[in-house]
Amino acid sequence: MILDLLEKRNYRKFMRPINELIIGDTLKTLQKIDSDYFDLSISSPPYNKGKNQGDIIKKVEYDSYDDNLPEEVYQEHQIKVLNEVFRTIKPGGSFFYNHKCRWENGSMIHPITWLSKTQWTIKQEIIWNRKITGNLRGWRFWQMDERIYWLYKPNDSKIGKELLAKHASMTGIWDIMPENKNPHPAPFPLDIPARIIYSLFDDNKDKIVLDPYVGSGTVPLAAKLFGCSYCGIDISEKYLDMAKDKLENYNNYIGIYQNEIDKHVIKGITYQERKKRKQEKQNKLNGTEENI
Repeated sequence: MILDLLEKRNYRKFMRPINELIIGDTLKTLQKIDSDYFDLSISSPPYNKGKNQGDIIKKVEYDSYDDNLPEEVYQEHQIKVLNEVFRTIKPGGSFFYNHKCRWENGSMIHPITWLSKTQWTIKQEIIWNRKITGNLRGWRFWQMDERIYWLYKPNDSKIGKELLAKHASMTGIWDIMPENKNPHPAPFPLDIPARIIYSLFDDNKDKIVLDPYVGSGTVPLAAKLFGCSYCGIDISEKYLDMAKDKLENYNNYIGIYQNEIDKHVIKGITYQERKKRKQEKQNKLNGTEENI
């Protein structure tokens, strides 16, 4: 179901959205949602790439958004969105935020610049190796990577729950090809939210996943495949129609879902198993000493 926040309706009904795709401005919509509501957020905002394009690579053009703000305005807006997501996430919850290092007019623009000004604790910087690049000129080494920041909202624990070994073994470098059969100008590959949701929740399905820039609906699709609920926000009805179609045909993506699960396998002895064996060995030694 697609909810239109641009119409004059009673917003109270949207304060705790579940399994909904909402049409509206991301920041204004987030401000209408209850605090400490979502368990997880995964998203990739527009990168403020402006009007840059080359002879071969065309500039990214969104349906209802001009990705060409003054950089200081863009960063301030991202800080506000990030803080609103922080407010709506439960303590102990996370936001996986995909962005990239940009190089404009000889200056490096790093996402840490604005992330460090938010309320989030930056838990990890994951390197997404896209394996292909749109940089065809030689001013720098071709940039094939983007970043996925694991942002954490602390509760009683400052470090959060430990991942199972089979999930932590995915490491901090993800070799995942971008999606190339999607009419959205900047599609998000299903493998990324699938890895995140499976790693954090595993068999715990009673969770709600937010994507504040939902686009063509990859994050809600991953949530549905793993038995979680979702909420997606986007200003474009065209993109939400794409998302709705994905959700209605989610069975077509079972192969990608299963492929990700199959990767989460530990070969050899885990840290916990080594620790247990060491303790058992020590207990036997102590028992031997007591019998002497």
